[in-house]
Amino acid sequence: MNKIAIIALVFLLSACEQSQQPVTENHLQTPIIKHHEITGLWRGVLNSPGGELPFGIDISKENSVYTAKILNGEERVDTSSVDFENNELTIHFEWFDARLKATLNNDGSSMTGQWSKTASGKDKTSQLPFIATKGYEYRFKQELDASVVTQIKDQWEVTFTDEDGDSLAVAEFNQSQQIVTGTFLTPTGDYRFLAGSVNNNKLYLSAFDGAHAFLFDADVNDETIVNGNFWSRDSYHATWIAQASDDTSDYLPSSWEMNKVTTPDQTVAFSFEDIEGKTVQLTDERFKNKPVLINLFGTWCPNCNDEAPVLAKFYDQYKPQGIEMVGLAFEFTEDPIRDRVQLSAFKKRHKINYPLLLAGGNDKTEATKILGFLDEVKSYPTTLFLDKNHKVVKINTGFSGPGTGDHYIELVNELESEIQNLLAGPME
Repeated sequence: MNKIAIIALVFLLSACEQSQQPVTENHLQTPIIKHHEITGLWRGVLNSPGGELPFGIDISKENSVYTAKILNGEERVDTSSVDFENNELTIHFEWFDARLKATLNNDGSSMTGQWSKTASGKDKTSQLPFIATKGYEYRFKQELDASVVTQIKDQWEVTFTDEDGDSLAVAEFNQSQQIVTGTFLTPTGDYRFLAGSVNNNKLYLSAFDGAHAFLFDADVNDETIVNGNFWSRDSYHATWIAQASDDTSDYLPSSWEMNKVTTPDQTVAFSFEDIEGKTVQLTDERFKNKPVLINLFGTWCPNCNDEAPVLAKFYDQYKPQGIEMVGLAFEFTEDPIRDRVQLSAFKKRHKINYPLLLAGGNDKTEATKILGFLDEVKSYPTTLFLDKNHKVVKINTGFSGPGTGDHYIELVNELESEIQNLLAGPME
């Protein structure tokens, strides 16, 4: 082989060898996805119309299954399931038809996405942008500045104002340094476990449970709160003011005195389909000669979700003694197939063993017409207590949940006492 041929052969072999080398940055290639571990605490934020709406997220993993809790002060909110694949995270709240979806950044220290849930009205959705960063050292950023800590009173008489007018509430706060927790009690319920801070005469509070996103802010003085804003989800806004009070016990009406039955003999009747499509009526054999609790509720309602496990426990406890219960659901999508799915998720979540019936839409005026025996549906939930002759003897409107502390304990005890009274029957 001559010298020229040898040189040509060496060049050819070298070219073949180069063609086998890995593709460099200058060539097209499939990006390599680095999978990050997401377990631990995160600071989540919804981009509310009122600004940052923060909350905590605690993600765990056991046997390759992820779980998550939402943190509001001492509250740890359940989620139904967590999906995590290819750095895409979805936290599901099945019972609310809601979810948090986000994509992790390159180094796994943050995620960006969206919160969404089915909203009132056919084919409507509530949505807010969502971001989260690894670690949960603070809720509101002002907690990082403890230079001027404002002291806030424990009890306040509150007036909320929106397009429908004024409504009353009681605010109860607990403070440790600049950290504030508490809630607002209304005539028909509460705004759950609120957490935030007060500093430089500015108050911030928030709560998130998968479906309900609450954000409050206001200017705090010694005896007054002014310039208050309340934002809920992606659309609702109200203003509020408050006056400090040493005794708020008479500021709100009693939940036992807000509703009346309109039938002359105090009896009621209903006939609606259950989750399987079977018609259930008060005249059915299971209710005959038994005291009955009728619970008006919605799977979308936060106070209903607080009350449901209480009623479920009482039903299991007192059913052997003869109590019966039934839930009449007023849903908002105008889609009975979807609403039955939500009823099933609600029933499973709260371990409910009494029947849940689909009664209609959640518009209170229409619900009043559908029922035909109540002066006005003022709140979800509303619970009617019927004696064994199916005459209404008590009505409780609304529900104060565990976020209200002693008020919740007192109400639960009152509900149980009324059940016991029904079972005991009238005094001879």
